[in-house]
Amino acid sequence: MYRIKNENLDFKIDSLGECKQNNPLIDFYASEGSSHFVNEKNKIKFSVYRNEDAGDKYEDVLLEKAGPREKIYFVPRHVKAAITTCGGLCPGFNDVIRSIVRTLWKIYGVRNIYGVKFGYQGLLPESNSPFINLNPDVVDDINKFGGTILGSSRGGIKPVEIVDTLERMNINMIFNIGGDGTQKGSLLIAEEIEKRNLKIAVVGIPKTVDNDFMFVQKSFGFETAVEQAVAAVAGAHFEANSAYNGIGLVKVMGRDSGFIAAHTALSSNDVNFCLIPELDFDIEGPNGFLVHLERRLLEKESLEEIPHAVILIAEGAGQKYFDNFPRKKDDSGNLLYEDIGLYIKDKITEYFKAKNIQFTLKYIDPSYIIRSSPANASDSLYCARLGSNAVHAAMSGKTKMLISLWSTKFVHIPIKMAVIDRNKVNPNGSFWRDVLSSTGQPISMKN
Repeated sequence: MYRIKNENLDFKIDSLGECKQNNPLIDFYASEGSSHFVNEKNKIKFSVYRNEDAGDKYEDVLLEKAGPREKIYFVPRHVKAAITTCGGLCPGFNDVIRSIVRTLWKIYGVRNIYGVKFGYQGLLPESNSPFINLNPDVVDDINKFGGTILGSSRGGIKPVEIVDTLERMNINMIFNIGGDGTQKGSLLIAEEIEKRNLKIAVVGIPKTVDNDFMFVQKSFGFETAVEQAVAAVAGAHFEANSAYNGIGLVKVMGRDSGFIAAHTALSSNDVNFCLIPELDFDIEGPNGFLVHLERRLLEKESLEEIPHAVILIAEGAGQKYFDNFPRKKDDSGNLLYEDIGLYIKDKITEYFKAKNIQFTLKYIDPSYIIRSSPANASDSLYCARLGSNAVHAAMSGKTKMLISLWSTKFVHIPIKMAVIDRNKVNPNGSFWRDVLSSTGQPISMKN
């Protein structure tokens, strides 16, 4: 269950107006009736949890089901759609673009589809990058490649200028593929559109390799990231296990949430210490990380095994050690974190040298390799469904919302709800308990 600070849950989805147009899928499904269309009254329960004694305060909260509607808002031949990709790279960007384009073109017959170069920056008046005309021939094979064919950037969120461009280009639906900052930008853009009483649908596809969106069961690219991280951990383990007192140190993504590190640790079974942002730890001191690392090596030696250890750390862990450093922000307003991996590496080196203990340390940071990887089969399938459901939502006039997977069902979530907080690993939950069982690390490394 998500830990929700704001308990006033409002999942009502905004709409541009009444849907009067027949969905082109009616002809496709003619022989089977309307069973393939989603009825607006069909909802998904927010909570599947129930305490028999206390009940559930979220029991009556319902989510709008995603999928094609029998009646749509836009006339397909009049639609001009734009797609942006924003923020850091993530496996699956191209897969989502491909799905959006193919669904617009093949299902709805939309012929004016534009790719915006370099995120929101490409919508600003000073941009020198023209839109890219997209069609199935352009996108059919892009899922085989990492990165994004549209390019990406951070920042550039200037709602007035962006909506000026959308209005000038007669765009009436925009799909923004990006993370927390991108979707906050989507909300600002939608609000500016609303002020001008324009009929432009703003639909988000949540992109965060860290898997930290609220009310999104799984973000695309996450499974690929874990798969790649497991391979990096395997390399670190082979290195560590091939040397006396070998130590493999791997840093993975996870600014505020340690899902990649935790899932990787549990998947690989080679990790002995998993350090995540949600759990405070001390590096030095009688119950600090370094003492437990030394103890691990000594225990292995006493069992006549090769003494070695593998450490997996999320990039946002241990940031308290940089509190005295000047803090900067990127163009999206995210706080730039210091490199905890290199910091831990130096601390390990100092500790074992001071104690005159022989050791070998290998540090691996696969972050950019992971981010730029093509999506694996599972993520590619997921991206295809996210993209198609985003199109169904936009054609139905839904706006200020994003597509989410919740309780294994695709649903519509208001952007304002998805960005109210960050989803995080629960250190007191069963999942983290399983991670501790796998690594064998102490429950606490606090003095």
